Amino acid sequence: MQEIKAFNEQRAELYWWLSSLFARELTTEELEKYQSPEIRAFLTGLGENPTLSVPISSMVDALNRLQVREDAQLELSADFCDLFLKTDKHGALPYASLYIGESGLLNDKPAQVMSELLAQHNIAVTENLNEPADHLAIELDFLGNLIIRSNELESETHMNEAMEMQADFIEQQLLTWVPQFVAKCQQYDEFGFYAAVATVLQALVKLDLDYLKGDQA
Repeated sequence: MQEIKAFNEQRAELYWWLSSLFARELTTEELEKYQSPEIRAFLTGLGENPTLSVPISSMVDALNRLQVREDAQLELSADFCDLFLKTDKHGALPYASLYIGESGLLNDKPAQVMSELLAQHNIAVTENLNEPADHLAIELDFLGNLIIRSNELESETHMNEAMEMQADFIEQQLLTWVPQFVAKCQQYDEFGFYAAVATVLQALVKLDLDYLKGDQA
């Protein structure tokens, strides 16, 4: 159980990290940290997983190119704005409702579903993220909270139920639209940093689901 809880902490941190990347632009200080040995070692460690190897390599390549990109922070902020804040016609707005149509697999109102889940689990949205509940950053933050809260459980039965809930969330609230979102990021992100981040997310979510399903088998 302790090994599972330690791994849960790592899983939650990964989802919170990815949530922060889709929540807002990176500051100059944050961007500088991505060039630090500590962050590079962290990314190298992730890339050792065969499922994450190619997406992480793409992200590292983009970070390397950022080192020689003129006005890197301003340009990357412009990429963020063009992709995630403007129009879905030439970007990849990070809202589930734009990808799950009237005949969606679960519900025609993903924001309402997420609002209900947040209320049900008494999880508050980060104060500085003033977005509808179906924003990708909110969904990832919620999943991180679900994972870390499961560490309060002591029985194996309750832990298995919690992990099944996490698997259901990934299947029903993320994988129903994240692949389409990733495809749009790849289509419209010319520089490639956020397209790489989105691809890392998709690979991680699928890897995590395999882990959760394996534990429930």
